[in-house]
Amino acid sequence: MIHGKRHPMIAAITVGDCEMLVLRRVETEGSNPFEIIFHTEMQRIDGHAQSPLQLARVDGRIDPNFTDAVTVEVIERGSAVHCVSAYEGDVVIMGSDGVFDNLFLDEIIHLSNSILQPGMGSPLPQEALAHLSRAIVMASHSKSQRQANGRLPECPIGIGGKVDDTSVVVAEVLEWTEEYKGRSGPQRRRKEQRGLWACGDFECCGGVSEEELDLSNIEPHSPLNTTPQPPNSNVRRR
Repeated sequence: MIHGKRHPMIAAITVGDCEMLVLRRVETEGSNPFEIIFHTEMQRIDGHAQSPLQLARVDGRIDPNFTDAVTVEVIERGSAVHCVSAYEGDVVIMGSDGVFDNLFLDEIIHLSNSILQPGMGSPLPQEALAHLSRAIVMASHSKSQRQANGRLPECPIGIGGKVDDTSVVVAEVLEWTEEYKGRSGPQRRRKEQRGLWACGDFECCGGVSEEELDLSNIEPHSPLNTTPQPPNSNVRRR
């Protein structure tokens, strides 16, 4: 409830070094691009950039004194709860540190506006959301590869970023209807989950080749902050 009226909200609990963005289209002269209207930040221990708060579950071979109570305590005391107003058509991007340590925010925005075109309407095609998620992963991985001039690209954590496992989820905020309620039922979820565990065949890991996603021919765009910006990774379908 906001000022006594019902209003849709996104509620998120964060713990560790994953981050979340909420994008919304804004009216500007001659265009309608996405902009970041909400951004969570990595949780760090005592503010140290290289010491993120993390969850872990280990067995007796690594730590004989470990119990699940340790993990529960981290969640209860170390997590942060965020609530932000949501509107139909907003896009939510959630990613691991493999994304946000390697890509600047303006690069993610540039990819989003390059792939999610205003003329696509709402709901956005699932193929477009999947394309954006793969493009973000590919762009993150490309930061650890030398460019044509032999130099490594700049990243939020430094030149060349880091080679890391990378996970990303891209979703659109939609009106809750009976149709979508049926699509998200237990039977459908179980059916979809059966195909997610063969990582070699999971499309976000290996379903797209570098020939399908071109990360070259980079174009400049407006930065969202004053951080020195690297060349920006552009993605297009060949």
